[in-house]
Amino acid sequence: MLPTASKGRSSSASSSSSRPNNPMWLPYFRRIIKWQQMDIEYTFWQMLHLCTSPKVVYQHTKYHKQTKNQWARDDPAFVVICSLLLAVATLAYCAAYDHSAAHTLLVIFSVLLFHFLLTGVFLATFCWFLTNAYLREEAPNSYVVEQRVEWMYAFDVHCNSFFPLFVLLYVIHYFLSPLLVAHGFIPVLLSNLLFMVGASYYHYLNFLGYDVLPFWRGPPFSCTQLAS
Repeated sequence: MLPTASKGRSSSASSSSSRPNNPMWLPYFRRIIKWQQMDIEYTFWQMLHLCTSPKVVYQHTKYHKQTKNQWARDDPAFVVICSLLLAVATLAYCAAYDHSAAHTLLVIFSVLLFHFLLTGVFLATFCWFLTNAYLREEAPNSYVVEQRVEWMYAFDVHCNSFFPLFVLLYVIHYFLSPLLVAHGFIPVLLSNLLFMVGASYYHYLNFLGYDVLPFWRGPPFSCTQLAS
C-alpha cells in the first residue's frame, strides 16, 4: 500500500523524483575505488541466483527498498565484478585466437565500453523512459505520493539481465568454440540456440526487474499468463 501525504508534500515528492538523484551518484562512484566498502560475497550470491532462481534476487530488492528507501543498488560491486569478469573472458578469447597485445587491449576496451556500458546506458534509458511515460500507474489522487522508476534501478535491471547472457555467450560459448567454429548443421544449430536462450533469458529477467515494482502497470499480457 502506497504511503499517503499532504498535497504539498506530494507535489514536492513528485518534483524531486523527476530530478536526477545527485546525492546517490557521489557515494556510488566513491565506492568503486574502495573495495573495503563493497559487499563482494553478496554480489556473487546475486550472480549465482540470477542464473538459477532470479525471483529470489528481486525479492531481496523489495527488502532493499524498505531499508534504504530506493530501488537501485548503492553498491557498485556488481558492475565492477561483472566488468572484471568480462575483461577476463575477452582476454581468454584474444589469447585463444592469437591477437597481439595492443589489439587485445583495444578489444577489451571496446567490449567493456560498447558491449556492456554504452549498450546498458542506452537500454536502461529506453526502459526508464518507456516505463515512466507509459507503463506506470498514475497516482489516483493528490494525497498519494507519486512514484517513478529510478534511472540507476533501470541500469541495475540491465546488469542483472546481462550477467546470465554473459555466462552463455562469453563463458559457455568459449568452451564450446572448438565445436562451434566447425562447419556443419550441428555447430550452426548450437550457436543459434545459445543466442536464442541468452536473448530470451535477458528479456525474461528484464521483465522480472520491472514486475517487482508495485506501481508498474505492465503490458496488456504478462509472462505468467503466457506460461499458463
